[in-house]
Amino acid sequence: MRAQSKVLTIAMLTGALLLPLACPGAAPLPAIKVANNHRYFVKADGTPFFWLGDTAWGIFNHPTPEEVDLYLADRAAKGFTVIQGVIALWDYNSRTNPDGQLPFLNRDLGQINEAYYKNVDAILDKVAAHGMYMAVLPFWIKNSGNMLASGDNPEKMKAYCQFLAQRYAKRNVFWILGGDAGALSPNVQRVADVMAEGLLAGAKAAGVDHILISYHPTGRQSSSFWFHDRPWLDFNSIQSGHFIQTTNFRLVGDDVARSPVKPTLDMEPGYENIPNNLVRDNPDAPRIKAEDVRRSAYLAVFAGAAGHSYGNGEVYEFWSPDKGFTPPAWSAKLPFRESLKLPGSGQVQYLRYLIESRPPLLREPNQSILMREVSERATERTMAMRASDGSYAFVYVQQGKPVTVGLDTLTGTAIKAWWYDPRTGQAQAIETITRAMELGQETPRIRAREFTPPAGGEDWVLVLDDATKGYSEPGKRPAE
Repeated sequence: MRAQSKVLTIAMLTGALLLPLACPGAAPLPAIKVANNHRYFVKADGTPFFWLGDTAWGIFNHPTPEEVDLYLADRAAKGFTVIQGVIALWDYNSRTNPDGQLPFLNRDLGQINEAYYKNVDAILDKVAAHGMYMAVLPFWIKNSGNMLASGDNPEKMKAYCQFLAQRYAKRNVFWILGGDAGALSPNVQRVADVMAEGLLAGAKAAGVDHILISYHPTGRQSSSFWFHDRPWLDFNSIQSGHFIQTTNFRLVGDDVARSPVKPTLDMEPGYENIPNNLVRDNPDAPRIKAEDVRRSAYLAVFAGAAGHSYGNGEVYEFWSPDKGFTPPAWSAKLPFRESLKLPGSGQVQYLRYLIESRPPLLREPNQSILMREVSERATERTMAMRASDGSYAFVYVQQGKPVTVGLDTLTGTAIKAWWYDPRTGQAQAIETITRAMELGQETPRIRAREFTPPAGGEDWVLVLDDATKGYSEPGKRPAE
């Protein structure tokens, strides 16, 4: 490590923190806030914001600047809106960043190594330049053991978080506590609380009135299990885990039903090309495929999530065999440049564009429009959402099975029906359903209709529109 590195020392007895001037960086992106309905996100001007995240946990210490450029260009081109990264990752005390720096000196949270954060500054600039937001985890709690719960370490962690927020709050990042960590332990809860205190104090010192904070738990858990009533928790984060038979729609549904109402999303579902159930050392173990990635995304968002995240084992590690590091434990051992090309990472954008092609803030989960019994098994589940004003509905169907949908709660004298392909983002019109005969003689109201998906491809989205609204083709972006 470079001997001339500047060290920021936290004076624990006085509470003083020697801070550098906040780095101005690139012009900040518009602030994100929770929408008035408390379900979703909007930008400062009220424009809806859909979280389409990617888990790039190792971005601050694993890749070279050139690799960061390659990665961000790929993710921006695929419509991602949030990059999730950890400043002090699980290997924070052993693996330096490209400048040869570690975030702390002498394994001491109280000795912040200023030189390390120059690379963090640069990466945040690059993310913003691509029009994406950063979700920053200050510290990966899972591998901290009892270190944070002993002595003065929680207070050092609070001061560290204050340092980060004072430096970066004006960049309008999302702040994520935890890091693959359940919080049954009072010690972990205490650490999360003091970290939140530090972030809020740092933001205040930077002149920022409000920041968005959540907590990243371990598999098949939500931050709501422990922190939903905490005033610092602005939205819930779920890690549904790496399972083909995902349960994320249940976790999302439980969060949506909680009071007070807060946004929720699956921040870590099954990673593309990772073994199902994280089975180790079995070459025959099934791996999570693009179809499983799509299923997790559509089931979660149609259950009421404010967005969704994607992930891949080699990509979050920025792993390649030439680096000399052990490959991720559950990986396919593909160089991350090859894993960037896996099809699921290019297909999740079509969920975002579908949501954005209709008034996004009106969407609500609504299984009641389905006229047949719905399976609780993820690979067989049908999931529906409807606009609160009845102007549109989306139904996600799998295995090419027909679906019968009730039409009574949709508005309009005519309903336009479409099939939307989650593999390509292309839509095809089915028919326009009128409610009365042309001669003015009222017919019995069409209360339900069965729709059969096109041949080919296992999953489809049925889109039903009030034809009088003049909505565009599903998934069509404004520039198209």
